[in-house]
Amino acid sequence: MSENNNQNNNEVEELDINHLMQIRRDKLKELQEEGKDPFEITKFNRTNTAGEIKANYDEFAEKDVTVAGRIIAKRIMGKASFCTIQDSDEKIQSYVSINDLGEESYKAFKTWDIGDIIGITGFVFKTRTEEISVHAKEVTLLSKSLRPLPEKFHGLKDVDLRYRQRYVDLIMNPEVKETFRKRSQIISEIRKILDEKGFLEVETPVLNTISGGATARPFITHHNTLNIPMYLRIATELNLKRLIVGGYDKVYEMGRIFRNEGMDIRHNPEFTTIELYAAYQNYHDMMDITEELFQKCAMKVCGTTRLTYQGTEIDLGGKWKRVTMIDSIKEACGVDFNTINTDEEAVALAKERKLEIPAGKETRGHIISLFFDEYVEKTILQPTFIYDYPVEISPLAKRSPKDPRLTERFEVFIDGREYGNAFSELNDPIDQYERFKEEIAARENGDDEAGMMDEDFINALEYGMPPTGGLGIGIDRLVMLLTDSASIRDVLLFPTMKPLGSSDNKKINDIPENNDREEVIDFSKVEIEPLFKDYVDFDTFSKSDFRAVKVRECVAVPKSKKLLKFTLDDGTDTERIILSGIHPYYEPEELIGKTLIAITNLPPRAMMGIDSCGMLLSAVHTEEGEEKLHLLMVDNHIPAGAKLY
Repeated sequence: MSENNNQNNNEVEELDINHLMQIRRDKLKELQEEGKDPFEITKFNRTNTAGEIKANYDEFAEKDVTVAGRIIAKRIMGKASFCTIQDSDEKIQSYVSINDLGEESYKAFKTWDIGDIIGITGFVFKTRTEEISVHAKEVTLLSKSLRPLPEKFHGLKDVDLRYRQRYVDLIMNPEVKETFRKRSQIISEIRKILDEKGFLEVETPVLNTISGGATARPFITHHNTLNIPMYLRIATELNLKRLIVGGYDKVYEMGRIFRNEGMDIRHNPEFTTIELYAAYQNYHDMMDITEELFQKCAMKVCGTTRLTYQGTEIDLGGKWKRVTMIDSIKEACGVDFNTINTDEEAVALAKERKLEIPAGKETRGHIISLFFDEYVEKTILQPTFIYDYPVEISPLAKRSPKDPRLTERFEVFIDGREYGNAFSELNDPIDQYERFKEEIAARENGDDEAGMMDEDFINALEYGMPPTGGLGIGIDRLVMLLTDSASIRDVLLFPTMKPLGSSDNKKINDIPENNDREEVIDFSKVEIEPLFKDYVDFDTFSKSDFRAVKVRECVAVPKSKKLLKFTLDDGTDTERIILSGIHPYYEPEELIGKTLIAITNLPPRAMMGIDSCGMLLSAVHTEEGEEKLHLLMVDNHIPAGAKLY
C-alpha cells in the first residue's frame, strides 16, 4: 500500500511541476504579445551589488542604487510587497509598493515568479527590523524563469542531480558557491606566491604524440590530418623539463590533466594540477615550497593553519614531519627493509604477510611500496613528507647517492591521502634511457599504465639539464582539504558524469517528459549458461545466509583495475567490508545508497591485502561473446539485514 502511495505522490508532483511550467510559459507568451518580451533586453546598467551595499550601509544610506538578481522570495501584501533578490555576492530585500511603481507596473510585478531575474532602482534604507533594503522606485523583468526552482527544504537533495545541474545547485546552496569562490582564491594565491619567487607561468600541449611524465592510463584520440593516434596529457612534466634544458631556471604550469582510470570520491578522469620546476634545487627545496604553498593558501581562505577535515584536526603550521619510506614502514609494522637486500627475501616476506603481489611487481622496490600502501599510508594524519622512494616506482627521479636502489623523491600525505609528489629530477640521459626501456618492458607485459619511450626527451637531456627540483600538487585535493569537502565532485564545477538514460545508468530526470512507450529490450543475442543438473539438498542450501545490505561507501581499490571496496550496513552494529571485481561495469559513486544482496557467512578472503567478508550477488550472461554483468539491486524499502528465503 505504501509503495502505491509513493507512486501516486510522485505522479502528482510530476503533474504539478508540468502544470507550473505551462503557467510560466503562458505568462511569457502574454508578455511577448504585449511587446514586453524580457528576452529582448540586452543590457541593464547595474550600479552596485548586494554585498557592496550591505558591507557599506553608512555610505549608501538614503542614496539611489540599481541592483539586479534572481527573485528567491516574495511576500505580496495588497498594495505593498517585499521581495528578496540574490546576485553573485549576496541577498538583499526590496520594498515594492503601488504608490512608487504605479498601478500597471505593480500589477505586473505581482505576476512575476520565484526564479525570475529582475532589476531594481531605488534608495537604500533600513526596515523597522533593521534589515538593509532597497525601496524600489522602478522594477524591470530581465529574464523569465520557465522552470520552478526546487523548494528550499525538500528540493535539490539528490547528490547526483546536484552534480549534473550545478547551475541549480549554485542557486539553491550558498555554501556551494562559497566553495568555488575559495577554489579561485587558492589558485590565485598559488600563482601569486610562485610569481613572487620568480617562476614563469607557461603553457604546454594538452595533445601529445607520446603519453609520458607519469604512470597512468591515457585517453587516446586520433588526429585525422596527420592520421596518427594522440594522447591527452597525463602530466606536464616532460615538456616543462624541456624548458629547463632550454634555459628557463623556474617554470610552472597549472592546468587540466586527463587519466583514463577509475572514479571515486578522490578521483575524476580530468583534474587540475600544478607542476613547477626550479634549476639548481633539489627535493628538499621542494619540501620547503610545499609547506609554504599549503600554509599561505590556508591562511588566505581559512584564516588559520589549524583546520578540521571531515572530523580530523589538521595542523598545517610549522615544519612538517619528514621520514623515509623504509623508516615509516619500520615504525608502522616493525619490518626493516634495510636488512632485506634481495627480491626473493622481499617476496617471501610479502607472502608471509599474505599481501597480494601484482604480476610483474616481484621486486624489492615494489614490495617496499606494497608494504607502505598496506601499513603506513592510511595511518598518516598530520602533514608528513615520505621520501626516498624505490627506483622501480620512480622512473623520472634521480637516484640517491647514498643508495642507488632509492631515489630522491617524496610524496606529502595528510589524513591518509597523497597531496603532492616531488623529485630531484633525473638529468642523466643514459640512466633515463634505461628506465624508459624498463617501462616499455612492463607495458609489453600488459601494464597499460607504464610509460612510453620518449626519444626526444632523451635527446633534450643529452644537451644537458642542470640539477633540478620538481613538484606536482593536486589542486582539487588541496581545495577539498581547505573547504572540508568529502568528495572531489564537491570541488569540481562540472564533474564527469555518466549520461542519463544510458543502459547501465538509468535515472529519472527532475522534470520527466511524457513517454508512454514501454522500453523494448533485445534479448535475442543473449547466451545463457546451461542449468546445473546436479541437485543440492535443502540443508546444504539453507546454510548460506543471504541478506539485504545497504552500501554506505564504495571506492576503487588502489592499484586494482577490477576491485571495488564496499562498506556495507548488514543490520548489525559492525560495518561489513566486501570486495567485488565489478569495476569494469560500475563506477563507485553509482552504487552508494543502493540495497544489494550478499552472502554473509563466507569465510574472510584476503584480496589486495584487504579481508573481504562475504560476496555480493550479480547476474552474469554472455552476449555476442562478451560477458555482461548486472549487480543485483533490490527495493530500498527493504531494511539492511533482511534475510532472504
